[in-house]
Amino acid sequence: MEIFISKSREETQAFAREYAKTLRAGDVVVLDGEMGAGKTVFAKGVAEGLGIEEEVTSPTYAYMNDYDGRLFHYDCYRIESVAQAEALGLADYFDMGGICLVEWAQNIAPLLPKTVKRVCIKKLGEERREISY
Repeated sequence: MEIFISKSREETQAFAREYAKTLRAGDVVVLDGEMGAGKTVFAKGVAEGLGIEEEVTSPTYAYMNDYDGRLFHYDCYRIESVAQAEALGLADYFDMGGICLVEWAQNIAPLLPKTVKRVCIKKLGEERREISY
């Protein structure tokens, strides 16, 4: 596992833009981190790195945002059961050839593919973050 120390939102986003270049169609990336750690900031950077121009927002109430079928950004914080996630069809997108970024993945763990990538973002201060990947 490698570690990057970000000193600002901009650095986190720039790091994620570069990280996006390592991703391939079909990759599922679990984004771990507490509330406010910067998971959505990271997702914005990945989207930029993939050439997606649409504004990336947290899918808190939608559960998942689809960006041109190339990026699926999940927020599973409010998912209360695997059955709920299945009923919403969230697992269906893992096989659609896009890149999936999954926040609060522990809430849908049984549905995740066997192989996932993991990015952990830890708050070190107001702006500083430790990003392990």
